[in-house]
Amino acid sequence: MKIGIIGAGNIGGNLTRRLTALGHDVSVANSRGPHTLTALAEETGATPVTAEEAARGARLVVVTVPLKAVPGLPAGFLDGAAEDVTVLDTGNYYPQQRDGRIDAIEDEGLTESRWTARQIGHTVVKAFNGTYAQDILERPRPAGDPDRMALPVAGDDEAGKRLVRDLIDELGFDTVDAGGLDDSWRQQPDTPVYGLRAGVEAVTKALAEASPERPAAFRG
Repeated sequence: MKIGIIGAGNIGGNLTRRLTALGHDVSVANSRGPHTLTALAEETGATPVTAEEAARGARLVVVTVPLKAVPGLPAGFLDGAAEDVTVLDTGNYYPQQRDGRIDAIEDEGLTESRWTARQIGHTVVKAFNGTYAQDILERPRPAGDPDRMALPVAGDDEAGKRLVRDLIDELGFDTVDAGGLDDSWRQQPDTPVYGLRAGVEAVTKALAEASPERPAAFRG
């Protein structure tokens, strides 16, 4: 599958490593330009590109940048993507630690991924936002393994959600359907499932136990 990854930090870099190893055609971009991605490209075989080029022809586009950087993504960056492109959002809102206050999240009660979808003009599927980056490399397990981790996946686009869940399965993890984007608060920072290294049953339970009230540490 042709995959574009925008953001080459811990999550983006490790997804690049795993997805290329599985044989996917990966293009990767960051905010500093392709020349800064030479080492990652040489390591993985991914194609370093600009953010404007990352989605070209892609069936899946991974947006894995700080939330405050989402409005600065190139206008129309999805225009050259496949007609049925799925956008995977790994982002989190850290108002005090990184992003500053985002009024639409604080005042309108938008979930982080609903806000991201509005910014880019395309619905998204939320996954990997509570996953430790190193686990992407170190904790894959075959299907049926009792130690296989499960990741929550939320989104309104059922076909897109299925694509992401199938890809996560290929990466070596189970998934739990976490509902639509308006339910994705259940996997935001400081919820029971955030950072949880557990299987399907425990992840399902953690999602059910989440509170919709945003904790003080994660309010602007």
